[in-house]
Amino acid sequence: MPKVSKKATVMPASPIRKLVPFAEAAKKKGVKIYHLNIGQPDIETPASFLNAVKNADVKVLEYSHSAGNESYRKKLCGYYKEYNINIDHNEVIITCGGSEAIEIAMLTCFNPGDEIIIPEPFYANYNGFSCAADVVVKPVRSFIDTGFALPKITDFEKVITPKTKGIMICNPGNPTGYLYTKAELEALRDLVKKHDLFLLSDEVYREFCYDNKEYISVMHLDGIENNVILLDSISKRYSACGARIGAMISKNKEVISSALKFAQARLSPPSYGQIGAEAALDTPKSYFAEVKTEYIARRDFVIESLNTIDGVFCPKPSGAFYCIAKLPIDNADKFCQWLLEDFNLNQQTVMLAPATGFYSTPGAGIDEVRIAYVLKIEDLKNAMACLKEALKVYPGKTN
Repeated sequence: MPKVSKKATVMPASPIRKLVPFAEAAKKKGVKIYHLNIGQPDIETPASFLNAVKNADVKVLEYSHSAGNESYRKKLCGYYKEYNINIDHNEVIITCGGSEAIEIAMLTCFNPGDEIIIPEPFYANYNGFSCAADVVVKPVRSFIDTGFALPKITDFEKVITPKTKGIMICNPGNPTGYLYTKAELEALRDLVKKHDLFLLSDEVYREFCYDNKEYISVMHLDGIENNVILLDSISKRYSACGARIGAMISKNKEVISSALKFAQARLSPPSYGQIGAEAALDTPKSYFAEVKTEYIARRDFVIESLNTIDGVFCPKPSGAFYCIAKLPIDNADKFCQWLLEDFNLNQQTVMLAPATGFYSTPGAGIDEVRIAYVLKIEDLKNAMACLKEALKVYPGKTN
């Protein structure tokens, strides 16, 4: 029998989705599962999006332009201008979700064997995209006791080699919820300028910044305009994960013209997704105000609940809708599987994501889990009750 490629064998499984078979088996036994393992909000998608798709007068579902519909790209520029990000529609490529934006950016900017520095923990699929593009991830560790603040610039300098070609960040962060400060981003800018590196920034959670803290984009950083690539998605902004519409943005003309060739190879982004996304740009500000208020309430409840459980520590995130908690457990992967296979509280349990999959350093995050507070408060109360009781009886408890 023919063997699959070496790349296929080393491609990492998603820590967010690899436990799905165990969840499915638990559900067949009648156990209700609270899914805090994945960033799938229960917030309703704006009516403007859904109505545009439902009412679209489409007779032939054609390919769109490989860079995305011009009308959408032009209108999208107006959205970014509200955040003081001034771009032209020719500096935008619409992609099949933020995932493809990242993948195309890596294929465009890096040669096989080039290195990219990423503060860890980081979104698990960065590992997968890097593997697919033959790019080597060089992690720089951030720590839970500092709330996962940006590591020291000297830590970045230590791992820079002749093969280093870029740095990647997520701001606000998945999986930590950390929001980078202006000083941290300016320090990164100086480093990027000094070593002439690409700076890729995943900013899909910009709508969700809390505690009156300021969202600062890499597009706001002066002097590195040709180094910066902004990666975006409508999935979380409009609770439209299934639309698969993202964007790759850069002022670097060579980057955009080169990336367009990869976009042409996959033909075009989804037509109905673009129709909905363009209409969603008219979503009233009140929608986001309500959603933000809801996420703050969910965050505050979850963080307070976690930190009242014996042996648990979780810093308070300032953005996105994730947090990483340190638990009194021997192994996060075993614990998360045990929750689904061997534990239930009144026929209920909780599904979490082991944090090990969000690190590139072997052994890191062994006693940490990522929690996505994407469910309503009532569900979160039940989920936290399950977690509290589970930690009392887990065989691998460490204190």
